[in-house]
Amino acid sequence: MASIIVPSYRGADRLPQLLDSLAAQNDGTPPFEVIVVVDGVDAGSVALLENESRLDVRSIVFPENRGRVAALNAGFEAARGDVLIRCDDDLVPAVDYVAAHVSAHRDGPGGVIGLYLNEYSATSYAEVYGKDADQRFRRDAYSSAPAVVWRYWAGNCSITRQIWEAVGQYDPEYRLYGWEDVDYGYRIHMAGFEVRLAPDLETPHRVAAVTTAIRARRASHSGAARRLFERKHPHAGLPNAIPGWSLWNALVRGLSRIPLKPARLGRAVDALLRVLPRGVGRKLVALSVESAALGGYRSPHSAKERF
Repeated sequence: MASIIVPSYRGADRLPQLLDSLAAQNDGTPPFEVIVVVDGVDAGSVALLENESRLDVRSIVFPENRGRVAALNAGFEAARGDVLIRCDDDLVPAVDYVAAHVSAHRDGPGGVIGLYLNEYSATSYAEVYGKDADQRFRRDAYSSAPAVVWRYWAGNCSITRQIWEAVGQYDPEYRLYGWEDVDYGYRIHMAGFEVRLAPDLETPHRVAAVTTAIRARRASHSGAARRLFERKHPHAGLPNAIPGWSLWNALVRGLSRIPLKPARLGRAVDALLRVLPRGVGRKLVALSVESAALGGYRSPHSAKERF
């Protein structure tokens, strides 16, 4: 049996499409259960899950928000399956999603990643920057050496129970956005298990970062979390977070030192995107995102307060 673990925060609007997709799996799909961890804000999620009759669904409800790591750990600990599938609540799995994840582990224990197929709403950010950035990300992922594929561990992935028992829980020290996934992928790799990308598991993802403001805010959180990862895993071999010297990088470095909230800067850029030429707008978005990430990295303890 497989277990699908779904961490969900304010997910009442996203869960119906996910549940519809899981209920539409092909005939002959291996048996599976769905465990949804409602992370402290209900807004209709619990009633939705209680009324779900098509699937073997269980819910775990936190009385208050505890964060994605706590939700993941609670879901994985409650799982009964031999293949454990992490599936975020904003994914839209294909009809062979469960079968493909299960099949990917038939040759032995390992970690399997399906990249997101990001679906953007029609925003200036998406057209000027988001879609192109997504294409670059996917191209870089598929061209990566096998030894560093763990860097792409994210919200569409699976492991065997053997790996969960060997590697253990997601690390609760990661409290802001990002890097708890990369940390887990690295720990799988260091435990001696293969981590690989599975192109047939690419899954549509209703992306949440649809504006420069949201993307910059997440970049700041991610930069702070990267500093934590580097402290825990100093020999992981990541590229240097501090950019080298060039005119562009000088702008990034300089802006990262200004005590300006990333979301506020992002909102100003979003307003300008409606009137600026596409190329200029792309550069402004990139500057906002890269400087926010560097600012969060340099001042990890203040990243949360910078919003």
